[in-house]
This record gives sequence, structure tokens and C-alpha cells, in this order.
Amino acid sequence: MGLISGILGFLFRNQRNILRETAEVFWENTDSGAERDMLIRQQAVSQFSAEFGGAGKAPFDRFIDSLNRLPRPAMALGTLCLFVAAMVDPIWFSSRMQGIALVPEPLWWLLGVIVSFYFGARHQAKVQELQREISATMMRTPQVLENLGALAAMRSDSVDVASPDTGASLTEEVVEHDQNPALEAWRRNRAS
Repeated sequence: MGLISGILGFLFRNQRNILRETAEVFWENTDSGAERDMLIRQQAVSQFSAEFGGAGKAPFDRFIDSLNRLPRPAMALGTLCLFVAAMVDPIWFSSRMQGIALVPEPLWWLLGVIVSFYFGARHQAKVQELQREISATMMRTPQVLENLGALAAMRSDSVDVASPDTGASLTEEVVEHDQNPALEAWRRNRAS
């Protein structure tokens, strides 16, 4: 009885389970894995809510964020509306274009600079991302070419795949009898 209690005390002392801890080295504890997955999901949701929900932001900050999202759609929809207005009421459209013709040239330059900076920063970020992707692809080119060469060498219709020399030498090796004395003795006994 003392031996069994000693072994059990060794395995489960201090509220520890050595068998379970050893098994968890090789297999994931499903309960612990589910808890980790739940924590990851909770953190992702809280991050999204902090970023998009406006939690902790002042009303002025939320208002400015919403204003920052308006210019691109407003300019795109405004341009489409101008095309529709030109088709629906050409006289109204022409009178508005006459007003635009009176805008001084320096003001057009200023508008061009503002729009260029606004869209240019986004365009530059997208171009840099594209260049990173292209350079990563180009870094893999030597490996791809090596793989293609190896695959081409494996094709059955490539040159020297069915060389008659190798087949003839293999045939000679197969036709030659083994130099096995026990096998020869067995063959002689079987024949007699």
C-alpha cells in the first residue's frame, strides 16, 4: 500500500498531473486550444471595435474621420452627375461651364496641386506595395527556372531518355547467372 501511495504521490503531488503534462508535450490540450482561440477572437473583435466603432473618440474626432472619407466618392459621383446634367439639361450645364471658364488660372493650378497631393499619396503607397510584390517575385525567379529545368529533364519526350546503351547493359546483367554456390547445389539436386 505504501508503494502505490508513493507512486501516486509522485505523479500527482502539489495538484500536478505529470502524465497529463507529459502528454501535452505531444498533443495539444483541446480545452486550452479552445481558450486560446476564444482569446484571439475576442482581441480581434475589440481591436476592430476600437478602430471602427469610435470607442474612446471624441465626437469631433469621429466627425473629422467621416469627413476624411468623403472627398474621393464625392468627386467621382460629382463627375458622373455632370455627365448626366449635360444630357438632361444642356442649357443649364452650359451656363455652369461658362462660370467655370471665368475661374482664374492660378486657382486651377492650386486645385490641381491639392487633388494631386490627395490622390498622389494613396497612389504612391499602392505603387510602392506593387513594387515590393514584383521584387519578391523576381527574387524567386532563379528557383523557378531551376525547377523548370528539373521538370524538363524528367519529361519522357526529352532527348536521351530512351538510350539503347543503358538498356543493353541492363539486359546483360539480368541474363547473367548468380554466383551462388548454395543455389547451384539446389539446382543440381532438383535436376537429379
